[in-house]
Amino acid sequence: MSELKDLYQEIILDHNKNPRNYGTMPDCTHKAEGYNPMCGDHYSIYLKIENDRIDDVRFDGAGCAISKSSASMMTANLKGKTVEEAKKMFSEFQNMMTSDQPCVEVPEEICTVEPLQGVREFPTRIKCATLIWHTMNNALNGNGESSAE
Repeated sequence: MSELKDLYQEIILDHNKNPRNYGTMPDCTHKAEGYNPMCGDHYSIYLKIENDRIDDVRFDGAGCAISKSSASMMTANLKGKTVEEAKKMFSEFQNMMTSDQPCVEVPEEICTVEPLQGVREFPTRIKCATLIWHTMNNALNGNGESSAE
């Protein structure tokens, strides 16, 4: 079990040091901002949606390693998904992060973000991992307001 935790920590650190899809998108069709006043994490998400499919996704901002890694993992999973699939991923991720079960079976759609499940051991850090997901959901729903989730 220790080896798995070490691997998950390496994955999180890699996404923090080398975030995927980091940057702005001037021609986005959907955008939202997320801010957690408790820790200072602040991100924007940019989505380019055509024919109900996410053609491109980017994020920018600043925050802790957990929030940046979560944003990187999420955006890597969103490209090519339909809006409905992205909303389902949001629900599944929320369930994974807030379930009372010690280990939640991770749906295939979000299995690549499973390393973040370890954050549940630190309840104050769950918002770090979920902030960008709430921000993405706000963007999909046309709500570009700041999210303190």
